[in-house]
Amino acid sequence: MALNEGPLIVQSDQTLLLEVGHPDSAECRAAIAPFAELERSPEHVHTYRVTPLALWNARAAGHDAEQVVDALLRWSRYPVPQALLVGVAETMDRYGRLILEVDPRHGLVLRSGDIAVLEEVLRAKTVAPLVGARIDASTVVVPGSERGRLKQALVKAGWPADDRAGYVDGASFPIEVAGPESFTLRSYQRHAVEAFSASGSGVVVLPCGSGKTLVGIAAMAEAGAHSLILVTNIVAARQWRDELLARTTLRADDVGEYSGERKDIRPVTIATYQILTSRRGGLYPHHEIFSAEDWGLIVYDEVHLLPAPVFRMTADIQSRRRLGLTATLVREDGREADVFSLIGPKRFDAPWRDIEAQGWIAPAVCTEVRVTLSDDERMAYALAEPEERYRVGATARSKLAVVERLCDLAVSHGEPTLVIGQYIDQLEELARRLDAPVLTGKTPTRQREVLYSQFRQGLIEVLVVSKVANFSIDLPEASVAIQVSGSFGSRQEEAQRLGRVLRPKADGRQARFFAVVSRDTNDQDFAARRQRFLAEQGYAYQISDAETVTWPA
Repeated sequence: MALNEGPLIVQSDQTLLLEVGHPDSAECRAAIAPFAELERSPEHVHTYRVTPLALWNARAAGHDAEQVVDALLRWSRYPVPQALLVGVAETMDRYGRLILEVDPRHGLVLRSGDIAVLEEVLRAKTVAPLVGARIDASTVVVPGSERGRLKQALVKAGWPADDRAGYVDGASFPIEVAGPESFTLRSYQRHAVEAFSASGSGVVVLPCGSGKTLVGIAAMAEAGAHSLILVTNIVAARQWRDELLARTTLRADDVGEYSGERKDIRPVTIATYQILTSRRGGLYPHHEIFSAEDWGLIVYDEVHLLPAPVFRMTADIQSRRRLGLTATLVREDGREADVFSLIGPKRFDAPWRDIEAQGWIAPAVCTEVRVTLSDDERMAYALAEPEERYRVGATARSKLAVVERLCDLAVSHGEPTLVIGQYIDQLEELARRLDAPVLTGKTPTRQREVLYSQFRQGLIEVLVVSKVANFSIDLPEASVAIQVSGSFGSRQEEAQRLGRVLRPKADGRQARFFAVVSRDTNDQDFAARRQRFLAEQGYAYQISDAETVTWPA
């Protein structure tokens, strides 16, 4: 390809500008996605940034510096700055210059063939307290209890360690999949399991609806040991339990639930993040579950939501195999580096559009519906305090009639519909107007399960849900999602909400995602931020005016 034909402009500040309208933009996006993070996504030019963490994740996932450099050179419209290419190679080379491994005489050690690098990190104030005696010029003893915290400190110092110290097998407990009649791994699921099993720790990134749970089950079968599964809520715990009993030879009394409702530890135990983060007298009494059994594998479902207290406990269990499952490694708190160091690097990542092209998730049309506020609403927004302004715009009553019209269109097309929002009073008002049930964090678990079941059976056409339905909820029949308000600019939330409707449909029809946004407010600004991750995956939002919005073709 001639230099002046590519869709990419590579700049010396490590930003990449991708021309969206270029015929090769999709192929270019797929090539740079493993090592670049999307920052801004306006209509015509998307801005990516090459970051150290993205490069280290790419390296851990099997990409080398030569592949990254080749991608930049191939797709760039202009000559690539030499300093950037050198920087990419040097940054990726930092991963693995330090190695954690087990020495036959001294136990866990930190070793490097580059003595200067070892000297540099040992002099860092954050690293020095975490290591023991110096064995020789290239090796220092590491207390086993500091394995996780040392990896965190090394990432922050810019020298991520390659952890080759291995893992304990845990108590043996054979788990077998129930055979082809239950499920056969798809090729990408098999590759994900293989990539994880070869390393023993790390994160698998797959789109919502593409079968991350099956990857976790297959990894458990590979481990053949007592397994602890951490999930977002009780409903998700029971979905995991149902899948395990349906897909494996496990019996009901092999699987325990450790939650606010039950404290049952079995060879396979499913625990909720909520119970692990509950405190008593400033302590976390339920963290003892990490040492309650000789676990061979710990699975972190929706690892991008991992709470800080669970990070702290994970730092203490680095000898256990750890698998993180997620649709996006984006964390709004910026702790992606802690996922990298404590759970493990990204081992496998399948772009959403690739999985869609294979027919494993539904194609989706995304539409941003812009609502013009009434004069009274515009004045209320203008007079609101800055910290209240988003809520005023996001919950404007002018949105209600628009949501009603979209629901009427969806129902007339026979499309099971989720109305999703952030603010409970807004959702309750919508539920009354739509004559639909509403599900929030206050809804008892049993009632949630009944509502989900009725929706799956087609007894409910429209279900109004709060953010409790963002994650780990399996509603394959849902084909339309209408988002009326969100968590400010949360990219992960936007991805998860689209994910609620991405299960493939029996008749092959498209999924439809509507974001209803108040024009000329920060609701519109936050909507643009929320869309960034999906734009990175190749989804484009159609912009429609509320007065003229029609059903997408």
